Amino acid sequence: MKLSENWLRELVDVPVGRSELAHKLTMSGLEVEDISVLGEGLDGVFVAEIVAAEKHPDADKLRVCKVSIGRGEPLQIVCGAPNARVGLKAPLATVGTRVGEITIKAAKLRGVESNGMLCSARELGLDSDADGLLELPDNAPVGMALAGFLGLPDAIIEIGLTPNRSDCLGMHGVAREVAAEFGTHGRIPATLAQADTHADSLDVIVQVPQDCPRYCARLLRGVNAGARSPQWLKERLRRAGIRSISAVVDVTAYVMIETGQPMHAYDAATLHAPVVVRRAGKGEQLTLLDERSVTLGEDFLVIADQERAVGLAGIMGGHATRVTDASVDVFLEAAHFAPAAISGRARRLGMHTDASHRFERGVDAELPRQAIERATGLLIAIAGGSAGPVVEQVSTPHLPQRMAVSLRRARLQRILGVVVDDVEVVRILESLGMQVSTTATGWSVVPPSARFDLAIEEDLIEEVARIHGYDRIPVQAPRGEIAPAAIPENRIALAALRQQLAARGYSEAICYAFVEAGLLQTWGLDDASVALANPLSAELAVMRTSLLPGLVSALEGNRKRQQSRVRLFESGRSYHMGPDAPIEVERLAGVAVGDAVSEQWSVPRRPIDFFDLKGDVESLLQLAGAGAAEFRFEAGAPGWLHPGRSATIWRGSERVGYLGALNPRLQKALDLDADVCVFELEVAVLNRRLVPQAAKLSRFPSVRRDISIVVADDVSYADVEATIRRAIPERLIEIVLFDRFAGPNLGIGVKSLAMGLILQDGSRTLTDQDADDCVNLAVSALAIGYKAKLRGQDGADEG
Repeated sequence: MKLSENWLRELVDVPVGRSELAHKLTMSGLEVEDISVLGEGLDGVFVAEIVAAEKHPDADKLRVCKVSIGRGEPLQIVCGAPNARVGLKAPLATVGTRVGEITIKAAKLRGVESNGMLCSARELGLDSDADGLLELPDNAPVGMALAGFLGLPDAIIEIGLTPNRSDCLGMHGVAREVAAEFGTHGRIPATLAQADTHADSLDVIVQVPQDCPRYCARLLRGVNAGARSPQWLKERLRRAGIRSISAVVDVTAYVMIETGQPMHAYDAATLHAPVVVRRAGKGEQLTLLDERSVTLGEDFLVIADQERAVGLAGIMGGHATRVTDASVDVFLEAAHFAPAAISGRARRLGMHTDASHRFERGVDAELPRQAIERATGLLIAIAGGSAGPVVEQVSTPHLPQRMAVSLRRARLQRILGVVVDDVEVVRILESLGMQVSTTATGWSVVPPSARFDLAIEEDLIEEVARIHGYDRIPVQAPRGEIAPAAIPENRIALAALRQQLAARGYSEAICYAFVEAGLLQTWGLDDASVALANPLSAELAVMRTSLLPGLVSALEGNRKRQQSRVRLFESGRSYHMGPDAPIEVERLAGVAVGDAVSEQWSVPRRPIDFFDLKGDVESLLQLAGAGAAEFRFEAGAPGWLHPGRSATIWRGSERVGYLGALNPRLQKALDLDADVCVFELEVAVLNRRLVPQAAKLSRFPSVRRDISIVVADDVSYADVEATIRRAIPERLIEIVLFDRFAGPNLGIGVKSLAMGLILQDGSRTLTDQDADDCVNLAVSALAIGYKAKLRGQDGADEG
């Protein structure tokens, strides 16, 4: 928001200088981002009139002008501006005046004397326009100092408003804020109702009162749309960063800058009543003021007549119904649109307008009628015409409701850490336009209609704090009255899981929780996805259903920056649409590509594989303190994983997650140039830890027996291990798999597994017979369950 300091001081008493004003605004939450000073050092610049102009004898683009400044003989000025002509009034910098970086001197241009310089707005530092001389109105008094005529010097103060302060998107709102900050009085003029001088109007129908609870309009007849805006109005628009176009357009823009209420004007002759506020039809076309043709969806709000849409509500008017210099009758519109009906629509069309910027944040619902009356008065004064009655459609139940908010005296003191007098609290709240009544414990406060952000007690406390002054609140560290909750002993802290991955060479990544819908479709993870109602962009339109798409994208970004070996992990939430509301699931995911270990002299290079990643995952499972039997890995996983190099991880009957290599088809679709291994785990299942139980250590030695069995190739080692543990439940301490062999000498479709069984008893030393009995139990169980046999038995080849 750009505002003129001079205009602000007209609206409110400001008892301080510019720098202190800027500091006060910033400290109260209206951050001053820039201050541009205009019109300093223009003492030698006057309003002048070109009384004669001839072509330069030796230059095609130069003209020799006779310029009057109201005293003495006209000055001879050589000028190259394309709009230099007889009768034009423009600024003249006299000899000796400093303009920008140069000092004006008498000179000869191509042999012709020039005694001064006619100036553009850019040369004077007033605007960026350098296309020609700054044209002044015909009634500008010749010889008057330009600074006095234009109300200079001035300063453009640019403030960065947070989205909750839409009330300060107009000069009146900023003036009320400044009056509250300094405890002074505002001079905001009352809006006078304009008398109806004819009875004509256009009927208005609001089909969607929930989107447009208030719509005001007025028909003006006999308007001179070609009239020029007065200089004061053009200057105020210029200093607000808005280009003057025509009297009608300038007035609607001025009222928006002044009050904060966007408006639009239609050429009434192009409208076929009634005027209708409705939703757009699917695929409906509209050509906007900037001549851009857009295709609308059913969630867009439009202003229409009997035949077609004539404006995009809250964003931009239509080209076919625009006001031109030939317009005679003007239909003025000022409405209150619900923020939800406007939010995000302009961005979806690649646009951003002053109107959408305001309506998305919320505009005071009481402003439309005031804006209509103000614009009517200005237009009639500038361009003539007569006013008809104001047509107003209101749906009171759909207007924003102002609810009383309680503010407790004790709560205010506790939060701020300082006592603010009751009288001062009431003054601050009332100066901000709130209705305040005293209660036993504090106050009951009704916020003004412009303040959509005041809904809870903390909002009021913030208002008191910033107007009272943050610098008057003592700076002290908060006391630790609330102790962090202790992590239960039967849970693994997420930080411990993250530290474990970091210790194994992974780097933590933080990816967006929003992804592109097409990316989830590529992965096949778009089922039950949650689409955002108001996305930042098309690339961030859907909530992620898995952490892996974002992690793999981050991995590929590192690969493109010459990082050949990448290990990344992330902890975060995924989102799925449930029966009633989105469901959030805490997950831990990792991705890896490149060599299994960093390049070194003692280990040969090889790419990472499934078993490397499985080892990383098992290191996380071991933190649970559970036995190996509690977790199991089963072959097979979702389609985005490799069908032969992936597994599903189970903890009892609960699925922990998945791991494996990406499916080759997915790798090709993602344009990945190497095999990528991934895992994703559900933290709620993973982080349950068995509480350590004290147990007596056996005083007797352990015994090891090695066996080598032959089983079918499709029998997993996990099943073999589980069978042995069930067969020897008490004396089996550990199983060690130390060899796997398969080959033609052994047979087709079979494999050999060599294992060491570690046996121990807590009450005595095991004998050889005890150990043999345990081995026989294990072999028998495997023979029954999987038709396994000892290698070398029954003619099995020793390989």
